[in-house]
Amino acid sequence: MGIGFCQRSFLLLPAFIFISMMISLMYNARASSSICFGLAKTSRGVSRIIRPLSTASFISSSRMQSWPQGRRGMGRRGRSSLVSASSSNEMEVSLIPCLSDNYAYLLHNSATGTIAIVDPSEAAPVRAELQMKNLGRIDYILNTHHHFDHIGGNIELKEEFGAKIIGPAADKERIPGIDEAYADGERFDMGGEEVVVLHTPGHTSGHCAFYLPRSAAVFTGDTLFSLGCGRLFEGTAAQMHESLNKISALPKETLVYCGHEYTQSNAKFALAVDSENGDLQKRNEEISQLRRKNTPTIPTTIGLETATNPFLRIKYNNKNRNNNKSNNTKHTLNAPTI
Repeated sequence: MGIGFCQRSFLLLPAFIFISMMISLMYNARASSSICFGLAKTSRGVSRIIRPLSTASFISSSRMQSWPQGRRGMGRRGRSSLVSASSSNEMEVSLIPCLSDNYAYLLHNSATGTIAIVDPSEAAPVRAELQMKNLGRIDYILNTHHHFDHIGGNIELKEEFGAKIIGPAADKERIPGIDEAYADGERFDMGGEEVVVLHTPGHTSGHCAFYLPRSAAVFTGDTLFSLGCGRLFEGTAAQMHESLNKISALPKETLVYCGHEYTQSNAKFALAVDSENGDLQKRNEEISQLRRKNTPTIPTTIGLETATNPFLRIKYNNKNRNNNKSNNTKHTLNAPTI
């Protein structure tokens, strides 16, 4: 079954089956491609104020500096970007490349001094980023799910810095060192920053996202990627579809920080199923420019993803939902040729 079949036949399928087909096609295409997912390693991060936008101009206006080359190991650093949330609260978010294609994130609230790490794959790059920024502690570690490439640095960082580990209630038995677990819709205070936990199963059964309303940012782990979504390991396609809908309902200006640098590969698949999407074509060109300069494509925005990510462009019309939840569901990518 090829992508052409997906283009011609999806109108007859329930949304969750279409999601399943799309995920399978995307990851099969990625596995057979020669794309290199290696990240540039940096010797110094770059910081700037990011003004959240909801159009494709977000990428070109915000992230056209290159990522300087450096050596592997302790010298790895990500770009940093200041999210200007409000006059009373500024949250600095630093991208930290880990392993081969993961991102961990360092969150520093300049108003309160609170420091948090999201999904530390390994401890060494996080420690190096702290040293580079002259920061001497970690207050919180946030885990979106239990996979090793998102929790590998938990215990080492907790033992060194005494950080409190927070994760989803549905995954609490599988996250090492967890101190607090929260269910869908629950909120907690992170040094003056309200964090809303969103249960987003699909990639795993217990996956969550962390939404920071005041800073207009969401950390989606392996549920929503830039121009894609996560592989289904434990959850179902129906769960993934619902989780993506939940995230895409956030304000369009919300900055999206995901778990991997997969955007360039995802763009190839997105163009295959949504080839006449002008916003997507423009974004693909911008992504190519960024990756040629070894610059991250993250963060993206909810507005940008809903305009270009095929997994967020599935529309459905279920006139008889109470009578039949699957057979009456239709959807479209809104592309003229599909």
